[in-house]
Amino acid sequence: MAPLPGNTEVADRFDLLADMLELEGAESFRVLAYRRAATRMRETSASVAQLALDGRAKELQGIGKTIEEKIVQIVETGDIDALAKRRTLVPPDVVAFMRLPGLGPKTAARIWHELGITTLAELKAAAQEERLRALTGLGAKSEEKILKALAFQAENPDEGRRLLGDGLPAVLAAVAELREHPAAVAVSEAGSVRRRKETFRDLDIIATATEPRELTSFFTQMPWVADVAAHGDTKATVVSRAGLRFDLRVVPPESFGNLLQHFTGSKDHNVAMREAAVKRGLSISEYGVTTAETGEVFATEDEDALYAFLGYQPIPPELRENHGELEAARRGELPALVELSDVRGDLHTHTSWSADGKNTLEEMVAAAAARGYAYYAITDHSHYLRDGRLAAQLDEIERVRKRFPNMRILAGVEANIRSNGEVDVAEQDLALLDWVVASVHQAPLNRPTERVLEAMENPYVDCIGHLTGRRIGKRGPRDVDVERVIEKALETGVALEINGQPDRLDLRDVHARAAKEAGVKLVVSSDAHRVRAQDYVELAIGQARRGWLTKDDLLNTRPWRTFAALRRRKP
Repeated sequence: MAPLPGNTEVADRFDLLADMLELEGAESFRVLAYRRAATRMRETSASVAQLALDGRAKELQGIGKTIEEKIVQIVETGDIDALAKRRTLVPPDVVAFMRLPGLGPKTAARIWHELGITTLAELKAAAQEERLRALTGLGAKSEEKILKALAFQAENPDEGRRLLGDGLPAVLAAVAELREHPAAVAVSEAGSVRRRKETFRDLDIIATATEPRELTSFFTQMPWVADVAAHGDTKATVVSRAGLRFDLRVVPPESFGNLLQHFTGSKDHNVAMREAAVKRGLSISEYGVTTAETGEVFATEDEDALYAFLGYQPIPPELRENHGELEAARRGELPALVELSDVRGDLHTHTSWSADGKNTLEEMVAAAAARGYAYYAITDHSHYLRDGRLAAQLDEIERVRKRFPNMRILAGVEANIRSNGEVDVAEQDLALLDWVVASVHQAPLNRPTERVLEAMENPYVDCIGHLTGRRIGKRGPRDVDVERVIEKALETGVALEINGQPDRLDLRDVHARAAKEAGVKLVVSSDAHRVRAQDYVELAIGQARRGWLTKDDLLNTRPWRTFAALRRRKP
């Protein structure tokens, strides 16, 4: 019997069907229903396909009888009947048009029907030849945006890499499960995910065990495993229902430290370390360090002991990119990196007051209090707080404060930075707030640097959110002069954010390091739009560590009184 399709595969079909319906101009409620169902499928640990076959997929929120029947169609035929029909009518690249900046479904459909453009190559040629501006609503700037987006896609092809936020919780959960097995001695994530790199291809796990075969067998039988790609006594590769590929390697205990270091360090880090060792008469392999003169091999269970043997401070995984860490470690000058446990509060979060927020204000605050935060900022989107809604939200915040007296709840906003550098909240309203995040959302390519610099002049702005506006794998960063922004932040006292949303992680690590070295104040935030997204602070901390940040480099690692004293002074 053929294996059942994974949850990601099923969800992708429904997302594509929603895309096709949008191109047709179908009712928005139908499109939204399929998108919500796809999201639910990706979040479900059990096999959605099996649930549908058992008639139980309807138990999942947002999935009714019609959608369940379509899931069964995927199992039985490999596709949804309605989607298969539309595939014959809609050129595949036309769907891709919709994913380019400024091209929604209606515009994509017009480009197809009115200009006869059906491929990305034709779209590029039309933009270069200035033919798109023949359509009402499209102009020279639209063509420029499309060409930039197409160039970004060409330079950043999809190589099967996934976001850190997809893989980190999954690999940490797998590691925790493996550690509970009686045969397990030591288990750790490895590879790029252990370095908290923003994307990954596979999820690597290194372990040592009293009975390696038992541990690999247990690994292949975990309930979330959809497919076993390989299985041996010391190695196993599985694919999860979410389409994530896990590689487990069980290694000799005496070389666990050597192998963990080898499979964690980036290629550049490992090569540089080996070249430095050769100059000292040493040869490094994944199983040990050989002294050329004597032939003696140094193997260890402990990574830190390996670095010490080679004359280095222990080097945290996040720094292993050959960006100066080896030289600093040789001199004993590596910083004590910030830890997740250092975070005292989250300063960029949303509630159901924003249309894209999924939990109520009280639910978000309760979850923050359960994390032990000392303070927590509510920063809903400014354009959802107009026409008296800001005052109403402030009233609700005051009521919720009484329920959570041990946590300081900050009334805030995420204000939009307009093209002219103004924020879209009146000064008298800004004066009522405890914390103001200012971010660019609209017309992102219009004066990308100047408008941010001008917004930082506003005395009520505390922090600049997701500065470059990148969406990893979807669009590149705006052409922001980060150096000028850092200089302005130093001048004004405005903090810069490391945004933990998985497809943002913005500031990126090199910019965070530059800001730190300049002495700029930074914050890490989740930008959570639902309770479970508060976990994104961990991703922001990973990015901060990759930027060499310490506890002292971040504002929101401080107790409230210290934080309040260090933040920008209000008028």
